[in-house]
Amino acid sequence: MSLEIKVPAVGESITEVTIAQWFKQEGDQVEMDEVICELESDKATFELNAEAAGTLQIKAQEGDTLQIGEVICLIDESAAPTPEKAEAPAETASSEPKATGQVHDMIVPTVGESITEVTLSSWMKEDGDYVELDEVIAEVDSDKATFELPAEANGILRIVAQEDETLEIGALICKIEVMEGGAPAPTAETTATPSAATNTAPSGNETYATGHASPAAAKILAEKGIDPNTVSGTGKDGRITKEDAEKAQKPAPAPSAAKAAPAQEEAPAIVVPGSRNERKEKMSALRKTVSRRLVSVKNETAMLTTFNEVNMKPIMDLRKKYKERFKDKYEVNLGFMSFFTKAVTMALAEWPAVNARIEGNEIVYNDFADISIAVSAPKGLMVPVIRNAESMSFDQVEKEIIRLATKARDGKLSIDEMTGGTFTITNGGIFGSMLSTPIINAPQSAILGMHNIVERPMAVNGEVQILPIMYVALSYDHRIIDGRESVSFLVRVKELLEDPTRLLLGI
Repeated sequence: MSLEIKVPAVGESITEVTIAQWFKQEGDQVEMDEVICELESDKATFELNAEAAGTLQIKAQEGDTLQIGEVICLIDESAAPTPEKAEAPAETASSEPKATGQVHDMIVPTVGESITEVTLSSWMKEDGDYVELDEVIAEVDSDKATFELPAEANGILRIVAQEDETLEIGALICKIEVMEGGAPAPTAETTATPSAATNTAPSGNETYATGHASPAAAKILAEKGIDPNTVSGTGKDGRITKEDAEKAQKPAPAPSAAKAAPAQEEAPAIVVPGSRNERKEKMSALRKTVSRRLVSVKNETAMLTTFNEVNMKPIMDLRKKYKERFKDKYEVNLGFMSFFTKAVTMALAEWPAVNARIEGNEIVYNDFADISIAVSAPKGLMVPVIRNAESMSFDQVEKEIIRLATKARDGKLSIDEMTGGTFTITNGGIFGSMLSTPIINAPQSAILGMHNIVERPMAVNGEVQILPIMYVALSYDHRIIDGRESVSFLVRVKELLEDPTRLLLGI
């Protein structure tokens, strides 16, 4: 009797896979759960296990593309060798851990309303490890936060998605072969020393996998220009793994024959003391996600930037006059951000397109102002949100900014605190920036950039005065915001800041 092995479902959006390589050959004897080939989808690489013991009959070759559910091979169970002395340990089997036959699929959970994909940062467990219910097995990054992934059952972990892989919400991330009775006892193979495993693999048990690179390893070796035949594999049966490829170094070229001595002796090169060390750090998943999103915004929006200048003297005089009394009453300093936030919320009410966003073929207008504040944190740029800033007082805005900025720098911001903003303010002036063109924080349609305050000569009523001036920049999506609206919005912000009494009177 032959058992059909079909291409399994490996993810909600995956409809086909490609056979990367066979680890067994036609007619080979295979054992139950033995890895027989490696499959690739457009999202991940995973292994296919034998569903029974018997003789392998291959139906699809390496490089073939198959639909989910198509037959990939047959296993002739009638040809499986009869195990000798199978009944001997039967008496003790009942007390040992055993598989239930159930396989639990773990998918990427929903982690926030606006988050559609995550990046697998690192696995805490390895493929084949025994995991317990609620044990942390992996760490996952979104573009807003990092969170842990707990096991959803007791059993053997079968990894589907690899580290640094980007997955959509609902995609398959791993499988757990459910077991009862606790962790299985370690076998001789798992307790062998690394040196023993390394020495025996290539010498006596060479298989089709020996010396072959996995798809991920082959890609890395190709980028480095290294011949796979020159790399030693530490994987199963001598297979070249991704880690082997990352550690591999291109062999140094053979020294060429010495050239004829020049007619005249060349001057020696100038040698000066100094370090020429280099260091490499792996880009964090958050940094890669932010980079990808920023490039996407540049490519998918019609982004323009308009500039203006603001005389900061009225605000600085007001702060100087009342900052001590403000702090005594509200126990918080009176900063520039509260003035800018209140000015922005008033201008957004007058120019609603700047506070809108595009969804498909529709424009969504908001009658509230949730202001995102860009904060530089150790893990990268964070953009927490001040909800309903248009209804807040100056002291409430200052307190909320301090609360969110502190949580961002401590890495304790929640997903809800970083989603749903309608407009963003970024302050490059605290780092000394004089002028910049900030990038829109999608799906928002505009962002205001603040810069440093510098004393400059300005013409006022026919006279030259030295005034503290700040350049402000508004980057906006021209698909939804016209030039008239963008310029008028920025002029309105300038008017409110140069005459702060307008903020109190609402005019």
